[in-house]
Amino acid sequence: MTVEPERIALVTGASRGLGYAVAARLGAAGWHVVAMARTVGGLEDLADCIEASGGPTPTLVPLSITDEGGLQRMCLALHQRWGHVDLVVHCAADAPPLSPAPHVADKDFDRAVDVNLRGTRLMVTMLQPLLSAAEGGRFVHITDDRSGHPFFGAYGATKEAGSTFVRSWADETRQIGPEVTLFHPRPMPTALRARFYPGENRAELTGCDTEAARLIADLGL
Repeated sequence: MTVEPERIALVTGASRGLGYAVAARLGAAGWHVVAMARTVGGLEDLADCIEASGGPTPTLVPLSITDEGGLQRMCLALHQRWGHVDLVVHCAADAPPLSPAPHVADKDFDRAVDVNLRGTRLMVTMLQPLLSAAEGGRFVHITDDRSGHPFFGAYGATKEAGSTFVRSWADETRQIGPEVTLFHPRPMPTALRARFYPGENRAELTGCDTEAARLIADLGL
């Protein structure tokens, strides 16, 4: 009997929001999920959710995307255990406080750059060999277009910069792989969005699980 190879998916920002929903759906479908986030409690809840659905016990990685040494150790461990990664869904993001552009605090801007731009670059650099080692490796970057919106200077600039970096990579790898795509979710009732729109009626937003299902369907998984 032929045993199907284990499908490995790394999801960042997996402790809540869209990352949690994507990881939960992939795990329920039989993928081995490597769930990365800073919040240990959210990762443990995700593990319980995946196991309750009959999926394989995920690998939990409590790690910040800004921790370059930690990312190196994680990628080395992935290489030593599986030799490849089939899918990366990059959901992690930082949401600095809304502010007029001249008044963005240095610490808020630097944090947004570290997560939304430098962190994305680190993910691309370190995961490219693991994705290329897979048959049909894929990288999905979650976008959020706030570029040029008033009071969104720090968030809009750094998210757009990260997305621009990924778009360049997507064009570079179009013929040789891995397959790189960008996914723009509809407005969802996430903690990140609540920081920007605290008085919004969250019942009118699209659920994270609905958008996770749309993302997975778009990938044909």
